[in-house]
Amino acid sequence: MLQLNLPAFEVKIKDEGTKKLIFDVIRRKYVALTPEEWVRQHFVHYLIDHLGYPQELLANEVEVMLNGTTKRCDTVLYGRNLKARMIVEYKAADVPITQKVFNQIMRYNMVLHVDYLVVSNGMNHYCCKIDYAANSYAFLDEIPLFEAL
Repeated sequence: MLQLNLPAFEVKIKDEGTKKLIFDVIRRKYVALTPEEWVRQHFVHYLIDHLGYPQELLANEVEVMLNGTTKRCDTVLYGRNLKARMIVEYKAADVPITQKVFNQIMRYNMVLHVDYLVVSNGMNHYCCKIDYAANSYAFLDEIPLFEAL
């Protein structure tokens, strides 16, 4: 797997037949090690270990119903009141972050109405804060610390 633009962490990988699995600290189980999952695990550990996001307020593969179809948000951060606060969408490191990716996460936000949207391919990370009162958004220079949300 590629070296990402995220801090290293103690990766737990195991083989199962011909497949490699990586331990997902949020789901508390081993999952298929895909390029996107490699990014997810690095980013989740970054949120927890470096930005102070409580592990118990993060969820991976959160299902939402959108126009009669089930979609899955890669990671959702909940507030202490259990209201969704942030959606994070991951792409593999070789997938460029484009408008199409932002359109995808905006569709998820039509259901969850979060304050922050984050997109990462492990190399580039973008965070935008939604201002519903002003009907606008602003890109932030960095992912905020949990205590600043």
